[in-house]
Amino acid sequence: MDLHKLKIGNVTLENNVILAPMAGVSDLPFRLLCKEQGAGLVCMEMVSAKAIYYNNKNTEQLLSIHPEEGPVSLQLFGSEPKLMGEMARRIAERSFEILDINMGCPVPKVVNNGEGSALMKDPKLAGQIISEMVRAVKKPVTVKLRLGFDSAHINVLELAKVAEDNGAAAVAVHGRTREQYYSGKADWEMISRVKEALSIPVIGNGDIFSPEDALRMIRQTGCDGVMIARGARGNPWIFRQTLACLSGERVPGKPSQEERVEMILRHARMQVAYKGEYTGIREMRKHVAWYTAGIPHSAQLRREVNKVETMEQLERLFL
Repeated sequence: MDLHKLKIGNVTLENNVILAPMAGVSDLPFRLLCKEQGAGLVCMEMVSAKAIYYNNKNTEQLLSIHPEEGPVSLQLFGSEPKLMGEMARRIAERSFEILDINMGCPVPKVVNNGEGSALMKDPKLAGQIISEMVRAVKKPVTVKLRLGFDSAHINVLELAKVAEDNGAAAVAVHGRTREQYYSGKADWEMISRVKEALSIPVIGNGDIFSPEDALRMIRQTGCDGVMIARGARGNPWIFRQTLACLSGERVPGKPSQEERVEMILRHARMQVAYKGEYTGIREMRKHVAWYTAGIPHSAQLRREVNKVETMEQLERLFL
């Protein structure tokens, strides 16, 4: 099977395997590691349009982009069309290639504000937001959707059409409802129905934990690209493996213990350089848990890592 490039608006991606936007995960150091492993597009953590409006100091770090990680998709969330458009305009000159709108986040504090997946309950408002943002920037605007708010309201087909009609350049569909969060099984059948209904690219998301999953999703749904979320946590190598699988080449084996340790320490050094030692090392604790999941004696190691407070202590554990 040919590895096809993916065209989203006026942006052409080298390949169609994408790192999903994940709050608390897809920060700059992790995106760089996934890019190195071959991700065709990396998506940033979601950024609040209101936080940009109020010049929130933590938001500046969320917005930072490294010259070597591109192409990058920056994801905004919010529920006020005018404000979303204005904030899109305010950040338009930054070095991201694609602007994404979050209509999938299931977290209560986001949903209770009428943002994230709550927008799936209001297609008219969703359409106004998309239209404002498309008018505000020359870069392609994409939309990340779920299947619907709950199993009684599966309206992703309607929302995807609304996105296309209001000028979105592509949609990504996570095959679960808001109510499901990340539980149960992603419904790939609905992704294929969205693909059939639209003429813009459709990116499939949900339950891609191996290169074979990605290939199966493309074959089953006909989607134009795949978006890997939890399958990439502690496993940036999944991009290299998936690209090989999609091109019909031999899939590289799992990383050796040495490669794993090397990646953990590099990731940690990048985190420390980017966020300072205090925050960087504490944030690495969850990453180390993901990197070492399923490895013999890893539970003991994770207990030790949770006590680590400096880069030196982390290195002592692994070297």
